Amino acid sequence: MKKALFVLITFLISYSLVSGQGITVASPEKVGLSSERLNRIGSVMNVFIDSGKIPGMVTMVLRQGKVAYFEAFGNMDIEANKKMTRDAIFRIASMSKAITSVAIMTLYEEGYFLLTDPVSKFIPEFKNPKVVMKSPTSDSIILVPAKSEITIRELLNHTSGITYGEGVQSRYYRQAGMTVGLTPTEGTIAEMIKKLGPLPLISQPGEEFHYGMSVDVLGYLIEVISKMPLDEFLRKRIFEPLKMEDTYFALPKQKFSRLASLYQMGDDGKLFKVTKYFPYPKPQTYFSGGAGLVSTAADYSRFAQMLLNFGELDGKRILSRKTIELMTTNSIGDLYIFNPFRHNGIMGDKFGYGFGIRTERGVYDELESIGSFGWDGAFYTRFWVDPREQLIGIFLSQVDNNWSENLIGKFKNLVYQSISK
Repeated sequence: MKKALFVLITFLISYSLVSGQGITVASPEKVGLSSERLNRIGSVMNVFIDSGKIPGMVTMVLRQGKVAYFEAFGNMDIEANKKMTRDAIFRIASMSKAITSVAIMTLYEEGYFLLTDPVSKFIPEFKNPKVVMKSPTSDSIILVPAKSEITIRELLNHTSGITYGEGVQSRYYRQAGMTVGLTPTEGTIAEMIKKLGPLPLISQPGEEFHYGMSVDVLGYLIEVISKMPLDEFLRKRIFEPLKMEDTYFALPKQKFSRLASLYQMGDDGKLFKVTKYFPYPKPQTYFSGGAGLVSTAADYSRFAQMLLNFGELDGKRILSRKTIELMTTNSIGDLYIFNPFRHNGIMGDKFGYGFGIRTERGVYDELESIGSFGWDGAFYTRFWVDPREQLIGIFLSQVDNNWSENLIGKFKNLVYQSISK
């Protein structure tokens, strides 16, 4: 009796939090999941919280368009003993990239460009790029002309040669003051991207996968084409149609109390609070399309469900079915995903336009379907969409320097092992 009452209360709380955004809640069994097996998620999450490795997290599972699991664990602020809530707001970092990639493709559908168009057609600073490399005859660094210009396609799939400052490229990025958009930044993204344009590339365009600021360039490209600030464009074209009411570059002050605190792991193995990231103390003008957004599990589930529905949600079409098919298909050929900051291939072995994609068995995969896609963020966040299983998983936490698949990867497996039919 007590167990049934607990399930009912949990269901009602979840329903109250998401129903206002048009999300339907269902019992796990109604959508082919096992309640008993889903409850394993909480047991594992609490082990990591109790051991002091994670402050807290929000986890969400949707299947067949319905929320089947939605739970908060631990604390959103350890020092204040403030419990994590399902409506907590998180810095989603690189999960911003998927949103910006969808946004630029809305302009593609309206005929503003072809994917083969050079970026310099719209941002002249990228004209005549150079590639930095070690001299074949000495230890010196040399610059050679690129074989081709960077295309919009290469920004979307991270084969542009633009990084976050890797290897021999790093000193040029430091000297130019490049920022990844995770910390309060003066100026505008236009100013930053115009400084980025003339910097040398790490590889020839189209020849290697390198994770980096390519999507920040796409964010500025949106501003150039639409003649609208990126935050305004995303609000009008993505957030308002999808009823994403808690997703921002600059969080309104009245919502600061819902922002989960960010932590780092100290040398002593204990978490300590980091205060340099968000909320901004003054109005923000720097909109990083690659890393700058905050959001909630409920909001991001709306975005993910739109993707699973091939571009439409609740009668609002963001992209066409064909465009979603294109974005979630391998676009990097024989290359494999490589991310020097977090993982190799964990979020897919190939990359489309904005998403890592699982295309093969035996290459980093665990419990997931071929064709699943998604991405994650530097502050320990992840989402994925599995079209074959009609499944969406969302994991949101806030730890800056302690990235590990040991927990976030287990969450994914715990979701899949709950499938009963």
